[in-house]
Amino acid sequence: MKNYIIYGLACMAVFVFLSCEKDFLDRPAEDQVEAEFFFNTPEDLEVATNNFYTILSTTGVYNDDASSDNIVPLIAGDRVRGNRIVPTASGTGGWNWSALRKINYFLENYQKVQDEAAKAKYGGIARFFRAYFYFDKVKRFGDVPWYNKVLNAGDEDLYKARDSRQLVMDSVMADIDFAIANIPAEKKLNRITKYTALILKARIGLYEGTFRKYHDIDGYEPFLAAAVAAADELMKSGAYTLFTTGGAAESYRTLFARDNQDVTETILAADFERGIETHNLAYLMTSPTAGSWGLTKDLVNSYLMANGTRFTAIPGFQSKGYLEEMQNRDPRLVQTTAGPDFTVLGQSSSEPVSLNLTTTGYRVIKALPAREQWSSGHFDIILFRYAEALLIFAEAKAELGDLNQDDINRSINLLRNRVGMPSLNIAEANAQPDSYQESLYPNVDQGPNKGVILEIRRERRVEMFNEGLRWDDLMRWKEGKKLEQPMVGVYFPSVGTYDFTGDGKMDVLVYRGTKPGAPSSVTSTINIQQRKLRDPETGDSEANKGNIDPFPQGGIFDESKDYYYPIPLEDLQLNGNLKQNPNWE
Repeated sequence: MKNYIIYGLACMAVFVFLSCEKDFLDRPAEDQVEAEFFFNTPEDLEVATNNFYTILSTTGVYNDDASSDNIVPLIAGDRVRGNRIVPTASGTGGWNWSALRKINYFLENYQKVQDEAAKAKYGGIARFFRAYFYFDKVKRFGDVPWYNKVLNAGDEDLYKARDSRQLVMDSVMADIDFAIANIPAEKKLNRITKYTALILKARIGLYEGTFRKYHDIDGYEPFLAAAVAAADELMKSGAYTLFTTGGAAESYRTLFARDNQDVTETILAADFERGIETHNLAYLMTSPTAGSWGLTKDLVNSYLMANGTRFTAIPGFQSKGYLEEMQNRDPRLVQTTAGPDFTVLGQSSSEPVSLNLTTTGYRVIKALPAREQWSSGHFDIILFRYAEALLIFAEAKAELGDLNQDDINRSINLLRNRVGMPSLNIAEANAQPDSYQESLYPNVDQGPNKGVILEIRRERRVEMFNEGLRWDDLMRWKEGKKLEQPMVGVYFPSVGTYDFTGDGKMDVLVYRGTKPGAPSSVTSTINIQQRKLRDPETGDSEANKGNIDPFPQGGIFDESKDYYYPIPLEDLQLNGNLKQNPNWE
């Protein structure tokens, strides 16, 4: 496999006239002269579009959940702490348009090629990337200026106001529809295909549809219907299925932790290779001084019991210790966080318990590879996979009020079947909505589908954990205040020693002040003067019992402004027709 990022960078020597560091608003028109020497062959079009792949998020996919309510890192992200500020410099804070100029320049010149099939394919790929680019901008800023041409000095559109969300998103959907119609239906792990365009359309439609529904913006139904149609087309194509190698106890973990992806379930992946291109994701999961990522307790609470019943329906679930709460749960739990008998990939013996590697006591192991990659990783990163299409299909239909049991059987229940979990029954879910899940999402649709919507949200959070979608989910559901709920970890009923592995030997010592003597089997200690415990009954963060509380200051979310990001001050000064997002003045 060729790493598309490296391939794209190699092509930049040829395509350098599109890669200047200056923002496109400041560039002269001289670069257009180059078009007469380029865009003449199908190979030229391939070289040009390869450069667009750098737009895609790669390692950011697995980093993003660490700035949400799913993962607590050593230092919480600015958007969780309510510390976002208005940037000053033009083109910063996400308000950068240079990638769009490259795409529009291509679209203004690629028609010179005589090969109609090449024009269709690469024109479709370019419009895929324009849809991807603008989808990201709308998520971040709301209304933005729509540009479908290259802007040069003196163009009056340089200083136009933002276009309406409706115009921009209709244009985005037109671009992605063009991509679907023109890119070949191939299975290529590291290249954009018709299938990649279908799942992007489904993702866009679900986001925009639910954002509009829960933020009281007109016109949500067509976007949800588009999400359903795109996901359904992908599902009916038969091109992809769920990865099941290793069975219920291993397949989910193996899917992400293996070195090289394949096209069984993975639609698009970023390829990394030893000595060529590596990343530090495993380091963030395992270093006590870097990431030390930890799952949050309400996420762990959301995993069902192995028999399909709700963990949170068990009396006293809030005060169950680690070993007890890990028993007989959805198998994805111990394929996502280190369970009582956690074994590192490629090792034959269980890993000793170490709470120094996690802020909450729930260590992240999803996508954790063999130990030799912990300092420098080269395993592939999944950007789009088939499971997401199944979740989109079910959620969009439920939000439209058009979901039936057959829909659940061909979507959510396939995900549950993979890990040997009982099927979801739509009638039972709606008859008894989960009050715990509703406490997490109080803005959920209160109609007859409330119960199944909550179950689909549970399934989405569990299945798509740490794949970069959680922040967007909270934003589109209008659940930003969820970030202000306590982000805590493992519960300890008192100071003392605890068996985390179930072998009858003590693994963890919890104490206050001076460290007492402890059994030789103890491999991890917690001084609660340094790592606080939060009493779930009183909220006291200086208690002798309670949940590990790595983020006692808590999240902050301002409903009046935090669903969008601010525009840089210099850009507002350069263009007097731009207005700042609400309450960011």
